[in-house]
Amino acid sequence: MAASESLWSTLTAPLIRQNPVMLQILGICSALAVTTSLDTALTMSASLTVVVVMAAGVISLIRRHIPNSIRLIVQIIIIASMVIVTDQFLKAYFFELSQRLSVFVSLIATNCIVLGRTESYARNHRPLPSMVDALGSGLGYGLVLTLIGACRELFGSGKLLGHQVLPLAEQGGWFTPLSLMLMAPSAFFLLGGLVWAVRSIWPEQADAPDFPPHDLREER
Repeated sequence: MAASESLWSTLTAPLIRQNPVMLQILGICSALAVTTSLDTALTMSASLTVVVVMAAGVISLIRRHIPNSIRLIVQIIIIASMVIVTDQFLKAYFFELSQRLSVFVSLIATNCIVLGRTESYARNHRPLPSMVDALGSGLGYGLVLTLIGACRELFGSGKLLGHQVLPLAEQGGWFTPLSLMLMAPSAFFLLGGLVWAVRSIWPEQADAPDFPPHDLREER
C-alpha cells in the first residue's frame, strides 16, 4: 500500500506542484515553437513522454554497469537512439505532423527534462519508479503544451484539432481570429500567465528574492 502511494505521488507531483515547465522552466523552446495548434502540441508531448519513459527504464536497468566518468555520454546516446526511433515512427505513420514539427522532435535529445530525469532520478532508482517518475514529468510537460496549444489554436483560428469551434465573422459568425495568438510572443504571454497563476495559488513555488526588500524606515 505504501509503495503504491509512493508511486502515485511520484506520478502526480510533476503535474502541477513540481511541473518541469512551470516550476523549473525547462523545455520552454518547444512550448513556444510547436503550440500553434493542439495536434502538434499533443504529438510533441507524446513523443517526449515516450522518449523519457523508455530512456529512464533502460538507464535504470543498466545503471550499475555505467562508469561514472562516462555516464552522461551513455545517457545521451540512449536518449538520442530513442529520439531517432520516435522520429522515424512519426515520419512513417504521421508524415504531415512530422513535417509541421520540423526539427523539434529531433531536439528532444537536448531537452533538459529528459536528461534531467535520467541523471537525477533514473540512475539512482529501480526501473519501475524511474519510469513512473519519467511518465509524470512527461505528462506535466504535456499538460502545459496542451493548454497553450489549445488556447493558441482556439483564439488564433477558432478551431480545435482542425475542427471549427468558434463561428468566424467572415462566414457569418461572430468570432474574429486573433492573429497574435499564432505568433511566438503569444506563447510567452500564455506561459508567463500560467506560471503566475500557479505561483499565486502555491506561493511556495515562487523564487526567493536575491536581495531583501529595502526598508526606508531604517534610513530615517
